[in-house]
Amino acid sequence: MAKQPIHSVRFGYIKVNIWFNQTKSGDRHNVTVTRLYRDGDLWRESQHFGRDDLLLLAKALDQAHTWIMQQGAVSEPA
Repeated sequence: MAKQPIHSVRFGYIKVNIWFNQTKSGDRHNVTVTRLYRDGDLWRESQHFGRDDLLLLAKALDQAHTWIMQQGAVSEPA
C-alpha cells in the first residue's frame, strides 16, 4: 500500500502534499510540490512551474508551512 500525504494544500492547479516521517532524529514533515495539467482525458502532474504559477506556489507553500508549524513539528536545522 502506498503511503499517503497527511495533508494537502491546493490553489487551482498547484498542489502541495505534506508527508510525515519518523526518523532517528525525531518526527519530520516533508513536502512535495506539483502542478496539475490535463493531457487529453488524463490528469497528470509536473514539477515544472511557469511565471503565472509562482504566486500560487508561494501561497500554497506558506499555508503548508503554517499547517506544519501548527502541528508542533520539529523542524530541520536551518
